[in-house]
Amino acid sequence: MEKIEIPVKKSEISAEKSEVEAKEKPGISNGDSQKIGIEKTSAPLGTQKPAGKYNLQQKLNEAEPETPEITEETKVEDLPQNHFSETDLQTEWNLFLENIKTNNKVIYNAISGFKLSKTDENTISVKYPSEIAKAEFEKIQDDFFNHFKRKVNNHAISVQYEMDGNLKVEIVTKRKIFDKMLEINPLLKDLDDLMKFDFS
Repeated sequence: MEKIEIPVKKSEISAEKSEVEAKEKPGISNGDSQKIGIEKTSAPLGTQKPAGKYNLQQKLNEAEPETPEITEETKVEDLPQNHFSETDLQTEWNLFLENIKTNNKVIYNAISGFKLSKTDENTISVKYPSEIAKAEFEKIQDDFFNHFKRKVNNHAISVQYEMDGNLKVEIVTKRKIFDKMLEINPLLKDLDDLMKFDFS
């Protein structure tokens, strides 16, 4: 490759040189010796936002006031112990069963055979058919008894549990009904053999 020289005047070179220097040094322009001061910011101007009326960051940084812990427990003797009747108990129990029936049918079927009765002024007796039914009742007993205590304004109510096998609800099927009728009228057996009834 050959080098080609292009003739350039010295005045053009010095003018280009001064323009390059002016670009590199923003305070100087074409031989002027004036200096212009430029202030620098600590953060970009575009990211600064004006403070609003409610500052969420300030609220998060504030320490929450500590509430004093109450260590004194309320004694049961200090709470109200109003009188309640057997009717009050049965009414609230039936309303509670209706509510459970719509919300949770499994628990309703387990506890619908329970018998609640008032034995003393502040004692409720709960008779249940089986341990499984009692386990289902224990899941919701706090809901019922807390509601009942507030309703009758008696917080000294105690509960006694008693298992009663006579409360078991027997599921009556079509076959059992037919067998009972068969005891009354034995001729139904011949009719069953002839017609071949389906009791499933």
